[in-house]
Amino acid sequence: MIERIDDMPAGTIGLRASGTLTKNDYLRVLEPSIQEGVDSGELRLLFELGAFDGLAEGAWAEDAKTGLKAYLKDRRAWHRFALVTDVEWVAKATKGFAWVIPGESKVFAPEEADAARAWVAG
Repeated sequence: MIERIDDMPAGTIGLRASGTLTKNDYLRVLEPSIQEGVDSGELRLLFELGAFDGLAEGAWAEDAKTGLKAYLKDRRAWHRFALVTDVEWVAKATKGFAWVIPGESKVFAPEEADAARAWVAG
């Protein structure tokens, strides 16, 4: 499940995800939220990932599509991406592939969520 975080700093978008992510999570929440930031001209995205059970069937293709679009089409709009998680393999993968993520990216532990919000807004 992916949901919007309402109490985000001005000019930022926050999303919270947990459990198994589905194709509908991408189509109804993630992709429209990213497009909102792209349309503003400067995407500042905070993504909080809690207990993560993986991607459901059909979500893999949406994940790839979303990533390719960010990298190839919308890369100039991405300003900052903050990942807040204690899922070790996701944190390591994000750090390892930071060179592919458009704009600046940084990984934060859950206890650093306030710092992540301030950083993504900065």
